[in-house]
Amino acid sequence: MTELNLEPNFTDPDAFYAALAEVHRDQEPAVSEKINARLILLLANQVGEQGILEQALEIAKQLESSGSNE
Repeated sequence: MTELNLEPNFTDPDAFYAALAEVHRDQEPAVSEKINARLILLLANQVGEQGILEQALEIAKQLESSGSNE
């Protein structure tokens, strides 16, 4: 099984962050949640490998339970 890449891999992280912030600007919280859900599913489809997706879920869960903002 391939391992989840945890190294920085963005070509332009600032541009992505700006685009992500812009798509959420002036949205109601429920709409932002739907946008995030769609984005997650689109990116999960791009990744495609169940094992990698499960690794990502586990890491995200661990970070949340540790109180980290990463």
